[in-house]
Amino acid sequence: MKAAVLNEQPGELIIENLTIDKPAPGEVLIQVVGAGLCHSDLHFMEGIFRTTLPMVMGHESAGIVQAVGEGVTYVKPGDHVVACLSIFCGQCHQCLSGHPYRCANPKATSRDKGAPSRLTRSDGSPVDQMARLGGFAEEMLVHQNGIVKVTEDMPLDKACLIGCGVTTGFGAAVRTAKVEVGSTVCVIGAGGIGLAAIQGARVAGANKIVVVDLSTSKLETAGIMGATHFVNASEVDDVVAAVREITGGGVDYSFEAIGRAQTVRQAFDMLNVGGTATVIGMVPSKDVVELRGIDFLQEKKIQGSMMGSNQFRTDIPRMIDMYLNGRLLLDEMVSKTIQLEEINEGYELMKAGEVARTVVTF
Repeated sequence: MKAAVLNEQPGELIIENLTIDKPAPGEVLIQVVGAGLCHSDLHFMEGIFRTTLPMVMGHESAGIVQAVGEGVTYVKPGDHVVACLSIFCGQCHQCLSGHPYRCANPKATSRDKGAPSRLTRSDGSPVDQMARLGGFAEEMLVHQNGIVKVTEDMPLDKACLIGCGVTTGFGAAVRTAKVEVGSTVCVIGAGGIGLAAIQGARVAGANKIVVVDLSTSKLETAGIMGATHFVNASEVDDVVAAVREITGGGVDYSFEAIGRAQTVRQAFDMLNVGGTATVIGMVPSKDVVELRGIDFLQEKKIQGSMMGSNQFRTDIPRMIDMYLNGRLLLDEMVSKTIQLEEINEGYELMKAGEVARTVVTF
């Protein structure tokens, strides 16, 4: 099968022909139909975050089950599924306490050390999988606890977006932050995750939804998603002051969807008394965020969000229902559709800052 492999950091993706193993007990073989380009993969391609190499990148994919291993009862060949990197064991403390997205036992859903690799090159050498998925490939071999079965009415080239970006942004608003009806919200960054956070705030009933970005086209797309007010960061001297003026003193909820220390600080500084800032973006580990201690006396809060605090086996079918009912917009989030061989060009478009989501179709 063809797959996009990262061989060095920093580095581009190389299209290679790999051999994929048969499903072991608990595993599912999937024919990939659609895969979204997520900024998280770009962080690894640029070497900002380190990882095991070589590795098939991609973690936002959807497809059709081809075969299942022993003991798999959740899906059967022919079922349509969405993959999610929040692979859960269902047995650890985090899973049993209602936080499966924080599963602390990845060994339970991975192959044993010394077992054959799921992916290999022609010489037999192993190739790893991004997030234990490796979605930039014609096929994926994953544990059954990393997929959710979805209705065949759902287009898989749109469903793939829900596997990561939409679940992360939408969930940050409705699950992590629990945006309240009538509240004021600001989302910093109108990429795929930011656009999903805007939609989560809209569905939750926020009154004002301010979006901050440098791109006019992204701000326009944010308006389609539900944003009510707009700040082009390239046109104002002080983003925080601009948001405070629009909202009459600050927001109840802010969301940082870029992954920079500077914008995390902005998200906190724009809060009204008692407000909550939620950091969705992947801030590099070497970066430090400094906040004024006095602000905490006003009960301002800052928190992180891991994959939108999801319970994807129930969350994703609900979001698909919202899409089919016209309440969740996905078609409008897709800026471009490409083939696997064009994947590096797709990431160049992402770095240029003018696309919301690019989807690889197989």
